[in-house]
Amino acid sequence: MKSLKYSFIKIAAILIISLCSCNIAISQEENIGESSATWIWYPGDFEIWLSNKMQVRRTEREAVFPPLWRYYSPFPLVTFQTDVNLPEEDEVTIYSEGSFQLLIDGKQIYGQPKSVTIEAGKHTISLKVYNQEFLPSIYIQGKYINSDESWIVTNEDKLWIDEKGNAQQSGTPWKPVGSWKFNSPVEKPSDFRLETEPWNAKTIEPIGDGELVDFGKETFGYIKIHGIKGEGRLALYYGESREEALDPAKCETLDYIKFNGSQALEYTHDESKAFRYVQVQADPSIKYDSISMLYEYLPLDYRGKFNSSDGLLNEIWDVSAYTMHLTSREFFIDGIKRDRWIWSGDAYQSYLMNYYLFFDNNSVERTLLALRGKEPITAHINTIMDYSLYWFVGIYDYYLYTGDISFIEQFYPRMKSLMEFVLGRRNKSGFLEPLEGDWVFIDWADGLPKTGEVSFEQMLLARSLQAMSKSAEIAGDKNDQKRYENLAKQMQEKLFDVFWDEENQVMKHQRINGEMQETVTRYANMFGIFFNYFNEDQKQSVKEKVLLNDDILEITTPYMRFYELEALCAIGEQEYVLEEIRDYWGGMLELGATSFWEKYDPSDEGDEHLSMYGRPYGKSLCHAWGASPIYLFGKYYLGIKPTAAGYTQYEIRPNLGGLDWIEGKVPTPNGDIEIYVSKKEIRVTGVKGEGNLIFTSKSKPKGTAKITNLGNDEYEVIINPDKEYKISYKAI
Repeated sequence: MKSLKYSFIKIAAILIISLCSCNIAISQEENIGESSATWIWYPGDFEIWLSNKMQVRRTEREAVFPPLWRYYSPFPLVTFQTDVNLPEEDEVTIYSEGSFQLLIDGKQIYGQPKSVTIEAGKHTISLKVYNQEFLPSIYIQGKYINSDESWIVTNEDKLWIDEKGNAQQSGTPWKPVGSWKFNSPVEKPSDFRLETEPWNAKTIEPIGDGELVDFGKETFGYIKIHGIKGEGRLALYYGESREEALDPAKCETLDYIKFNGSQALEYTHDESKAFRYVQVQADPSIKYDSISMLYEYLPLDYRGKFNSSDGLLNEIWDVSAYTMHLTSREFFIDGIKRDRWIWSGDAYQSYLMNYYLFFDNNSVERTLLALRGKEPITAHINTIMDYSLYWFVGIYDYYLYTGDISFIEQFYPRMKSLMEFVLGRRNKSGFLEPLEGDWVFIDWADGLPKTGEVSFEQMLLARSLQAMSKSAEIAGDKNDQKRYENLAKQMQEKLFDVFWDEENQVMKHQRINGEMQETVTRYANMFGIFFNYFNEDQKQSVKEKVLLNDDILEITTPYMRFYELEALCAIGEQEYVLEEIRDYWGGMLELGATSFWEKYDPSDEGDEHLSMYGRPYGKSLCHAWGASPIYLFGKYYLGIKPTAAGYTQYEIRPNLGGLDWIEGKVPTPNGDIEIYVSKKEIRVTGVKGEGNLIFTSKSKPKGTAKITNLGNDEYEVIINPDKEYKISYKAI
């Protein structure tokens, strides 16, 4: 990237910037030694820049379609700093994205040197870096001095100059730097790209004067044209379905490429698209040999696994995993054709599926940071009330599954400011009610009322306040912890006082202008089950009167089916849920799905399955929230979940759901938990942490470890790390 030129005013006072903040620096002083360098930047800024760049790539028929919400920008000028104590002189090489000012012990080093020799002893090193086009970042490499997570950074210099020309400084907020995986000076953050690999077409069919190229399944990447010759126009009509690619007038995405005869014999289009099919139509003056593609992807390992005695369920898991991988890109996005944006509600489900498939912490952190943006806050995340609330719950789940407290410690101020924005939008009753500019989404469902005080939103707020209380505790703010804890309790009490129908034992949906509406929907009722807000009697009542009641407004999106089926699993309806999964996700497979969709209604016929938003091909046929069987199978059939942060304690409660056998792996921070369960045998290999295997048996089980009878045909085995346990039992 071309560096911007600028000059600094030479003032002696400015030269002691670094000395003013030595007392708060996170330094390399104590444990100086050889270490590895990496590119560093202001925390969260790379994620904001990358998300901006990615989300404007959405096009509809060659028109750019940017996101609907506010964009934020990286800080253009930041100061990096570290303290060191060198046992000998160190020759340091400097790489930067942006022009910089270098100070060593408060003394300016003139020019912008590519290397500098620093003598033995204690030193404070500061670099003030400017970059308006990208984001300021540096890579420092020496024997002892290397840019890494020990450095600190600030975007402010709270300096003033007294009448004698001396600098005064206090209150400058220093933060630990941000970094990711850019561990070479030539792997610059600004050059980041997803990986690609060549894919050939599966079939090619003549269509008029052109051809229809089928890559065999839903995919994402760049079209390549081999042996291109001539001058004229070549048209590409993309389709997630055959019907879409064959409809040039209405397909969602297309490209018109002009060739002037001077192009190379091989052409790769510079914009990536989602498609399975591509119709190619070229002017008669254009000739080419073949069409292929570069498949674009984020390299992630499938650590989670699931297999069973039911081949259809196994195929559903495989297609779910592929759907999840396609939508796991620079960030967790919603769909690869439309919208290619980061939506907080979609991403929240991706986090959960990630914990049972990839267990990739970086993707979760990048997505959370991109969604949050910076100050000031002027609207809900994605402009959607419920999506701000999912953001808080997602952070707590991240802590529970990974045990990582550093994210909360560093970004708690951004959590707090967003929560205060949310709380500031409550009405006089203390409930969230949409104000001007607020979008209440909940779900795509015809006839779903969303005005007034909606119980679903208040339930999410109660859960978010619980997440904030725990986050405040981690961040060391006891006052905030107590305040948010009290607010969470108050919200939960008010939720039941206002919306719980004591006579019918269900949660009502909505109150408008102080008047309770008689409408009952599934949303708050099912969330109340797995949030554990209901007692056992209430759960059973909700199950019978709401979840299994066909008179209640039906859910047709995989988005909310995710939660509906989780609620049923949480109250032991695994066998029923498997039938629903076979019917719902299996129904998409019967219609030829190679990835799972944004919405599926079995009553739709023909091309109705492809339409949405009033457009014949508006529906996304690869949508992140369609991959929820990954999470359901891992948590509620293999039965594995953390019960303390980072799987320091975890539970294994397998449930066959009527199957003959199941087996699989669930990833954790300390390795993969492996399990096999049949009607007669359980085999488990644990990981670091305290595991509890809990199962039911018609007869007294036998095994290679102590088995404790918990009563009511329930038994427990303590699982220790890296040891295989075998249990003989008789499934109920």
